[in-house]
Amino acid sequence: MTASMTAFARVQVQEDWGNLVWEIRSVNHRYLEPHFRLPEQMREIEPALRDSLKKFLQRGKVECSLKLQLAEGQQGFGVNEETLEELQSAVNKVESWFINASRVNPLEVLRWPGVMVNEETSLVPIHEAAKKGFEKALEQLAEMRRGEGLELDKFIQQRLDGISEEAEKVREVLPELLAHQRQKLLDRLEEAKAELDPDRLEQEMVMLAQKMDVDEELDRLVTHVAEVKRTLAKKGAVGRRLDFLMQELNREANTLSSKSNNAGLTQTAVNLKVLIEQMREQIQNIE
Repeated sequence: MTASMTAFARVQVQEDWGNLVWEIRSVNHRYLEPHFRLPEQMREIEPALRDSLKKFLQRGKVECSLKLQLAEGQQGFGVNEETLEELQSAVNKVESWFINASRVNPLEVLRWPGVMVNEETSLVPIHEAAKKGFEKALEQLAEMRRGEGLELDKFIQQRLDGISEEAEKVREVLPELLAHQRQKLLDRLEEAKAELDPDRLEQEMVMLAQKMDVDEELDRLVTHVAEVKRTLAKKGAVGRRLDFLMQELNREANTLSSKSNNAGLTQTAVNLKVLIEQMREQIQNIE
């Protein structure tokens, strides 16, 4: 199923320890390029998040942002006992050198760097909630990308039908165009009062027919159209394959234009190029 690379998802998780919010934005890119903005205490789960992302997406520039807000009372203060022991040892040494040394004030001890430490809520449940919330956001993002992809599919199918119609119109008028060119050549000879050997005339007409023969180009256009439709129906990332097929379609349209010596055929070539360019622009957003 066709999927767009442009989408947005937002998921919020509310628990006793607080809440977290995931926001994911994706835009078109040649490869999969994820970027994470995480709170410092969530950095260690980034490898697991990247693994989850690869299961859902194959292409696109993806911005993943996590905001974490802990509930009141979930973070308090404690004492670093190791630092406190080192400080006590130092005080004892000082007191052994001085008589009647003043007593140590506990409040001043608490102000000593490294004595007070933050006691945070266990991060294990928060990490688990963050990973589950991220997967929900990825599911939401993937669903939106598929929805956008359906619209892109409809748009491209319409242009493909337009290309098929243009090719069919050329096939229908091609015999008439050849007959017109033949008569045009005969009229010029008549005006010039020139006599041309029948064999030479036939040779000229064969050369003219070869120059105006666009059957191969039309056949290849039809083949490429069919291949684009098959590619759109495939699963997985198809954007790069579609981009290649647009180049092939454009090549045939250019060849058709170079063989044109008729206003109608020239207009058809222009119409084809417009349809192909419209598809190419939209295909840049397909995964």
